[in-house]
Amino acid sequence: MISTRHQRPTTLVGVLDLERLDVDIFRGWSSHGELPVRLFGGQVAGQALIAAGRTVEPARSVHSLHAYFLRPGDPAVPVIYLVDRIRDGGSYSTRRVVGVQLGETIFQLSASFHLPAQGPTHAEPMPLVPPPDQVRTLEDWYADAGAASAPWMQWFRAGQFRTEVRCVDEPPALAAERGPRPARQRVWFRSAEPLPDDPLVHVCALTYASDLDLLSTALLPHGRTTRDASMASLDHAVWFHRPFRADGWLLHDRESPVAAGGHALVRAHVYDADGYLVASIAQEGLVRTPRREPDHRVTAEQHVTAEQRGPMSSTSH
Repeated sequence: MISTRHQRPTTLVGVLDLERLDVDIFRGWSSHGELPVRLFGGQVAGQALIAAGRTVEPARSVHSLHAYFLRPGDPAVPVIYLVDRIRDGGSYSTRRVVGVQLGETIFQLSASFHLPAQGPTHAEPMPLVPPPDQVRTLEDWYADAGAASAPWMQWFRAGQFRTEVRCVDEPPALAAERGPRPARQRVWFRSAEPLPDDPLVHVCALTYASDLDLLSTALLPHGRTTRDASMASLDHAVWFHRPFRADGWLLHDRESPVAAGGHALVRAHVYDADGYLVASIAQEGLVRTPRREPDHRVTAEQHVTAEQRGPMSSTSH
C-alpha cells in the first residue's frame, strides 16, 4: 500500500514508519518539535535499514550493516531512500540503500539479511557493572555537576526517541573537566516507549541509538568535549548476533583504541540485561581540535550550538 502521510512523526515507531512511494522507494521524516542544526546520523541509518528490511522476506533477519555518512542532512527536509535489491540467495539477502535530499546523496548503506542457522557459539562476557537500577541517570550526573543536561540529549528524548539512559561512568562532557581518562564509557540504554514485536523495529531502534554520543569516547584521553572539537561520523558498522528488545535494558560498552590524523575509531559491544552479547558496533569519525587551548568561557548559546552538532553535523569534511 502506498502511503500519503505528510504529518511529522511524534514517536520512534513513527520515525521508522516510512512512507512507501514506490516498490523500492521510501520517504522518511524527522520528528516534531524544535529541530537540531543537523540531521541525526542514527536516524538516517535506522530509517535506511527499515527501508531495506521492508524489501526482504520476514523470515530473514538483519545480521550486519555498513554505512557511510556522506553529507550533513537537513532535518527540515524529508529523506528519500532508494533500495537496490543486490541479491537474494538461498540463505542470504543483500540490499544497498541510498539516502537522498534535494537531489544530493547524503547517506549510503549496505545491509545483509540471513535465515537462522546452527553453528558454534561463544561470546566475550559482559563486563562487571552495576545493574541499571543502581546507576545514575544522565540527569543525575549533570545535576551533580551543576549543569543542565546536554541540549542534544534533551532534543533527542523530547521528540526523536524517548529513552532512559543510565551512565555507569561519568559522561564525557563532564569527565573532560577532570582531565584525561581512559577512552571507555559504559551506558545502560533502553526505549522508554514500548515497541511492537516486529524484530526489525528493535534492530532499527538499536541502529538509531548506536550513533548517539559514540564518537565522544575518543575525546576522553585528551580532556576535551564536543564544545572544543569538530566531530562527524564518517562510516558506521553494526553486527547483530542475537535477538533482543530495544525497550529492554541494553549495556553499551564503548572504547576508542586509536585516534590519529584527524580520525578516531570507536568500538562497542552491546549486551542485554541477561549478559548476552547481542550486537557489536564500530565507527570511524572525523575528530579535529584547535591547535591552541580552547577558551572555556563560552556563552550558553555557543554551548548549545556546539552540543547540537552531534553526528553528521560537522562542517565540510
